[in-house]
Amino acid sequence: MSRHTYGVDALGKGHPADVVVIPASSAEISRIARLCHDRRIPLVVRGAGTGYTGGAVPTSGGVVLSMERLNRILEIDQINLLAVVEPNVINGDLQRAVEAVGLFYPPDPASLDQASRGGNVAECAGGPRAFKYGTTKRYVLALEAVLPTGEIVHTGSKAVKNVVGYDLTQLLVGSEGTLAIITRVTLRLVPKPPAYATALAMFRSIDDAVNAVSALIARRVVPAAIELIDEDTLRAIEKHTGAALAPAGTRALVIVEADGMPAAVAEEIARVEEACAAVGATVFRRAADAAEREQIWAVRRQGSMALRATGLLKINHDVVVPRGRVPQLFAAVEEIRREYRLTIASFGHAGDGNIHVNLMVDPTDQAELARARQAERVLFERVVALEGSISGEHGIGFAKKPYIGLELSDDEMALMKRIKAAFDPHNILNPGKIFP
Repeated sequence: MSRHTYGVDALGKGHPADVVVIPASSAEISRIARLCHDRRIPLVVRGAGTGYTGGAVPTSGGVVLSMERLNRILEIDQINLLAVVEPNVINGDLQRAVEAVGLFYPPDPASLDQASRGGNVAECAGGPRAFKYGTTKRYVLALEAVLPTGEIVHTGSKAVKNVVGYDLTQLLVGSEGTLAIITRVTLRLVPKPPAYATALAMFRSIDDAVNAVSALIARRVVPAAIELIDEDTLRAIEKHTGAALAPAGTRALVIVEADGMPAAVAEEIARVEEACAAVGATVFRRAADAAEREQIWAVRRQGSMALRATGLLKINHDVVVPRGRVPQLFAAVEEIRREYRLTIASFGHAGDGNIHVNLMVDPTDQAELARARQAERVLFERVVALEGSISGEHGIGFAKKPYIGLELSDDEMALMKRIKAAFDPHNILNPGKIFP
């Protein structure tokens, strides 16, 4: 591994580290932080490097602190329904470990076999199951963290209730590595659902697919996940995998998964089928077994990779709106597509309003690149006007910081900067991120 490797994440942009250090304990991290604080050396924490906003890479050199050696599951407590993990435990490994003893960790980002727990906490990752279960912040009970000044602090506790002092745990969740270095995470678990039902519905238009999501919610169905894939993404997946996934004329897919007690799951998936049929689904297929369930989910997880494989520049935005406004979001995307003459591939978590809108651009076409940059600002403006957010789970990093003023007022940003200064008086920890 080179300094250049540690200088980029999935966004593909950044700056080479001057030094990469790979500590094995909180004590070592404390000494590194204190040295950087005293010498005013920029310090950036890196997990698996799967982020899309440049949040875990340097912008001007300094030290990259890689957490790759802190990768142990320290405890799975079956009585208190919790797990204690180090930050570089991979999400999929944790899920498999707890499910082996009948427990369940719901947050499920698409990159579950690459993304680390520390990074997921730092970004407050979501994923398909956020519709029913919520995002990472709902499952973080306590943290061990090293401050930029070197102190080791412990926030929260293993107890379900804790209102002593300010909630520093939730302040650190989603702080993008700008306030502290997370070294241990205590996570809430739930019992593993005894039954699942997974279905794939196909539609003649993206409008029909979006209307199916609205019809589901109107029937008071709360599945574990509702995922939507548009035509551009579907064709990219088919080309990437070499498999025909849908018959001709299919313009969108919706994946729905229900979980819980067997009788409740059977009732929910029946309502899902009714809702999809009511808005014109051309195909509705339930997974017959675990293997077919995995095949359906593999389609969704191929989306981002397949779009990257097109060779086009994939400008990925994880915008989110209130779930009732998903139809208006897709209408806005279609308007932007026409006005700026762009290919826009969209997929994501339709159940909670978090859609990944990907502007697909020829990187050699400067005029198209310029149109894409204009279009992304318009996209963000439309999302905020719909009472949404410019980032649902990827964070701001440096990629979105020029647009943060669309959502936050000057007073709000000033307050956040005062919090940053209280944790990091010399601004050494992940500098150049979030705020312009």
